[in-house]
Amino acid sequence: MGLAQRMPARRRVLLASDRPDLSDDLASILQNVSDVDQIATQDIPDNPADNYVGVVVDIDLSSVGSVQTIRRKLTHKTYQALPRLFVLAEGMHRESTQAWSLGATDTIRWPFDSDTILQRIRASFPESAEDASSSAEALKAGVSAATAVMVKIFEKLPAGEPLTLDDVMRAETRILKALKRTSIREWLLAVNKHHARSYRHCLLVTGYAVAFAQHLNMREDDQRRLVRAALIHDVGKAYIPLSILNKTEALTPREEIELSKHAQIGYDVLKSHGDFPREMLDVVLHHHEMLDGSGYPDGLKGEEISDLVRMITIADIFAMLVEDRLDSPPMSPANAFTVMEGLKGKIDMHLLYAFRPVAFGA
Repeated sequence: MGLAQRMPARRRVLLASDRPDLSDDLASILQNVSDVDQIATQDIPDNPADNYVGVVVDIDLSSVGSVQTIRRKLTHKTYQALPRLFVLAEGMHRESTQAWSLGATDTIRWPFDSDTILQRIRASFPESAEDASSSAEALKAGVSAATAVMVKIFEKLPAGEPLTLDDVMRAETRILKALKRTSIREWLLAVNKHHARSYRHCLLVTGYAVAFAQHLNMREDDQRRLVRAALIHDVGKAYIPLSILNKTEALTPREEIELSKHAQIGYDVLKSHGDFPREMLDVVLHHHEMLDGSGYPDGLKGEEISDLVRMITIADIFAMLVEDRLDSPPMSPANAFTVMEGLKGKIDMHLLYAFRPVAFGA
């Protein structure tokens, strides 16, 4: 067998653009990990070549003509099996919404960070069937590991079986790998299939928290801290009646009070187990605190609330707004982010805007 026969073929990516002067930089970055066919938007073929692993779309999403062309081309069934990565302008919320409506499976944002783009390309556009399989397996393993922690929290802990720090730490490596190898969008699609509402919420918060940490290029030790905190933040809900947790109508004032007890209950339970770090207990107790002192249970203000708690609070609120709830329809990411912008003075706005690319799946 010759050398050419033994070497695996490189990815081949279709880069469709209506602004070649800007897309040239992107094409140069993509060529580090793939062969690139760069064409004008109007020249997108009706049937993509068999050897394309994905499509990168770099267009002016405010251009009616470009948007109509992309919608006509990429909604064709021949493109549905291909990942579609859209390029967004910095700071343009509406572009993210437009991209998802056009069939984006992932997004990247100007200005280009080559390391981030290459990581996303490797995750979104597998080099081979084997690469795709390993990414899928990483996602499956990560979701399974996180779900195993949920079982311990919501089923075994109330039955008297202690939850240990080791139980949580055993899951963290697989969760980190899952989000690194795939994307927050794929994580959300996987965990949203879970039927149990409390499980699903905690899995969503975990995904958003990890994606946030990875987006900020936090050290791995700090990413692990976020994983642990997110997994157990709602542990106290294991002791709240299901009639409240799964209620389809608005909670009564008495039920609201009962639900709010979950923070203190979770803290007390884990503290009694003795091996959970103070910062994890802090998240369990204080993830509903607000910077202006209007939160619970202790009415903390400003600097009394740690950065770790602030990050989990943002992931928690956003997940609650976008998840499929029994009592109200889920919000779009754009609407949910707008709601959170209205919480100025209550949550950390600097962290919220840093979270924006994660919120919009970018």
